[in-house]
Amino acid sequence: MSHGLRGFCGFNLRHPRHPRLALSLFALLIPASGIALLQVRNSKTAVVASDPAMELQQKINSGTVKLEFEPDHGYLQSLLKHLKIPVSSQTLVFSKSSFELGLISPSNPRALYFNDESYVSWIPNSSIMEIASVDPHAGAMFYTLNNQDEPSGPKFERKTEECLVCHDTFQASTPVPRLLMLSVLPNPSGNAIKAAALITNDESPLRERWGGWYVTGRHGRQRHLGNTIVKASEIEIDNIKNYIARMDLSRGANVTDLSSRFDTKPYLSRHSDIVALMVLGHQTHVHNLMNFARYALQSALQEKQDSTAALDLVKDDLEKIVRAMLFSGEAALTEPISGTSGFAAEFANQGPRDSHGRSLRDLDLKQRLFRYPLSYVIYSKMFDQMPRPITDYVTRRLGEVLSGEDKSADFAHLSKADREAILGIVRETKPGFFR
Repeated sequence: MSHGLRGFCGFNLRHPRHPRLALSLFALLIPASGIALLQVRNSKTAVVASDPAMELQQKINSGTVKLEFEPDHGYLQSLLKHLKIPVSSQTLVFSKSSFELGLISPSNPRALYFNDESYVSWIPNSSIMEIASVDPHAGAMFYTLNNQDEPSGPKFERKTEECLVCHDTFQASTPVPRLLMLSVLPNPSGNAIKAAALITNDESPLRERWGGWYVTGRHGRQRHLGNTIVKASEIEIDNIKNYIARMDLSRGANVTDLSSRFDTKPYLSRHSDIVALMVLGHQTHVHNLMNFARYALQSALQEKQDSTAALDLVKDDLEKIVRAMLFSGEAALTEPISGTSGFAAEFANQGPRDSHGRSLRDLDLKQRLFRYPLSYVIYSKMFDQMPRPITDYVTRRLGEVLSGEDKSADFAHLSKADREAILGIVRETKPGFFR
């Protein structure tokens, strides 16, 4: 929920088949890292939200749920409880972002909590919380919640245009809602040097991840950009990737205690778990591709007025979903990774599991992120409620790969045992998925 005060610019590449849609591959001139949540905008018709935050608001309005206020954190703990977001998911970002970027710094980071569908941002001493909640039909919905004791009860206030000031990254007539996890070179104040950022997901080299974030966990000799303050001048940084390659990142490596870097006592947890950060990067990546495909298909249908021709136009976009869900292109781990908050166990315990006790949520963390590399996002409402042509295509292609019919290089990382295990898990935990 990165709501900055300056505009966004980037190397925006117009989608070659969908001229009204554009995709930003490299983000520049943003004031922050963190989760940059992009709101859908339609100049004629407002989107009617149907997401976990709005569902919770309806329960609050009907009196079936009451958010409890407590002095230290306001409504935060109660909100997380009712949205079913674990405290162990806490990650901490210290680069300046959100409506209240003036409060954020390396000494006062912003906490982000998440589950499969919702994201909550909390800053010490802030009077508001920011929430993003995934609508299965429209993508991320943005809200603020007054974090002061309200006699009439708290109310989610939906935000639209404000979020687009900085985060309409597509720069198109039909902005596509997207979740961006960004990595920057933060200076001692938390500002991104040269206002440059890299999008972070499971395909990103570990060394380039999490600039502007705190990171707790063990990862051996592997290095990442987290826990690092950059004191170089802008003139010393010719290119962000080249500069990162030259950096000594040892001081930020294998950190398990953040108390020497800032006061951790105001937070619900003292952790910014590395495994939570890795899962977050994967989840946002898949959600982005799914939502882009939905908008691309809508655009193609308007252009072609024929479902077969339209589907052919978006085939490449659908293949990106297939590859992402099967972790094609995932950056390999060279040593084991372990977190500090208990997130890994809590995440895996959500299941569902097959009769052999296996789950798509089982983590590997030795050579790759997941033990059975098919994304757990297949269980989400967003996946189930994608347009039928998209779900049919993606499901068919997943079946071709997992059955061994497709043995192309994109999926060479999947062994015969991997494919058989994934098929077994899905057939038991999501019956009828492979029609």
